[in-house]
Amino acid sequence: MTDLAFRSARELAAAVAAREVSSVELLEHYLSRAERLDPKVNAIVARDEEGARAAALAADRAVSRGEPLGPLHGVPVTIKDATEVAGMRTTGGSTRWGHYVPASDAESVTRIKNAGAIVFGKTNMPADGRDWQTYNEIYGTTNNPWDPTRGPGGSSGGSAAAVAAGLTGLELGGDAAGSIRVPAHFCGVYGLRTSYGIVPGRGNVAGHAPGTLAASDMAVLGPLGRHADDLDLGLDVLAGADHDQAPAWRLELPAARPNTLREFRVAAWLDDPFCPVDSELVAIMRAALEAVRAEGAVVAEGPGPIGLEETMALYYPLLIAQSGLMDSAESYAGLVELAAAEGAAGAFASDMTISFRGWHTLDERRQHSRRRWAEFFRDVDVLLLPVSPTAAFPHDQRPDPSWSLRTLRVDGAERPYRDMLPWIAPSALNYLPAAVAPVGTTRDGLPVGIQVIAPYLHDRTAVRFVQCLAKAIGGFRRPPGF
Repeated sequence: MTDLAFRSARELAAAVAAREVSSVELLEHYLSRAERLDPKVNAIVARDEEGARAAALAADRAVSRGEPLGPLHGVPVTIKDATEVAGMRTTGGSTRWGHYVPASDAESVTRIKNAGAIVFGKTNMPADGRDWQTYNEIYGTTNNPWDPTRGPGGSSGGSAAAVAAGLTGLELGGDAAGSIRVPAHFCGVYGLRTSYGIVPGRGNVAGHAPGTLAASDMAVLGPLGRHADDLDLGLDVLAGADHDQAPAWRLELPAARPNTLREFRVAAWLDDPFCPVDSELVAIMRAALEAVRAEGAVVAEGPGPIGLEETMALYYPLLIAQSGLMDSAESYAGLVELAAAEGAAGAFASDMTISFRGWHTLDERRQHSRRRWAEFFRDVDVLLLPVSPTAAFPHDQRPDPSWSLRTLRVDGAERPYRDMLPWIAPSALNYLPAAVAPVGTTRDGLPVGIQVIAPYLHDRTAVRFVQCLAKAIGGFRRPPGF
């Protein structure tokens, strides 16, 4: 029964449909594992066991009546605490709306439920989603299942930890600054940052007041799972025009052109002096690259069409400008005063209070950047690159709102905490899909993931590549003790 908890979401749905296990039994299995194992992880922070049991019972009745079943029928799942689930406390990790209980589901959650999934819990995240660690004043700290002295990443840290520990069948996370990709890398699971705009984002309270309708720049929702196939299934369920566009718009993502690794045209950018990657991680990623070559793929090594330094010069002010929108009117007024004191040189507060003219100028530069990436992908199917300079690092909860105090350790040297940004920036800035696949572990037994970027709206190409990669090198490994 333990192995059942680690199957893919598609396999779990098939087991329910074939009556190998009932949805009620599967739910009770995950609840039992959470009761026994989650105290040392603290991934699942809110539950609706009564509602989930009723939904699981209804799912089993549908099976017994021979009704049509959705692709996630009867599968127990959890949702990141940023996304609204009707009747379940949804805090975004923030004390500002720590007691908020939505009356309706976010559209993304509706799609997951319509696919037959049983939502039984919410997973932890940092306050307002503003960290690559997962802790807050409401629910405390989430630990990495591979090493509890280290974080699971953020901001979808509880999501990735729950998936890795076998506490849920599938997860829904969000990503504007690596919030799906970093946790997937740190916890050894699969994650997909979808192309910007293809999954409805409304109903998200990560730094936004409940009821906010405007979309956040660069922020997307996407699935996390233990198997490459979970990304494919999650994409099928989640992608589509939002409610307001549905009367006229349809989304039909193109199929992946290649079907085997031999057919892929692969570029690889595994290190860069602007943001050095720990040599142990580079070696693990290079071994995966050699396995891709061994399968017959054409591989070219070198940087992408725009360097990390140039990318960061555009991505960072756009990201910080978006962060400024999350602050209260009072704190924002203080930032405006601070920005005036900073003067023409500009700094953190200036970026957070940028004018619309200034933002529009940055966005115009972004559109030119997107054009250069589109040209790059005319001759390349996927680009492989690191997720971050390090594997999961020890908990560090010193207050550091401007990311100027904490550091990362890379090959024995201290690097700025802000170095968590450059490798996740190309995808986020340019609205590109990016999948993360586990490719090995360090000497200390910590997972290492590799990031796979594909052209805009070619999410299925990124997913297909990680499916092929998993067949070539193996995929998810269970953390010790789970």
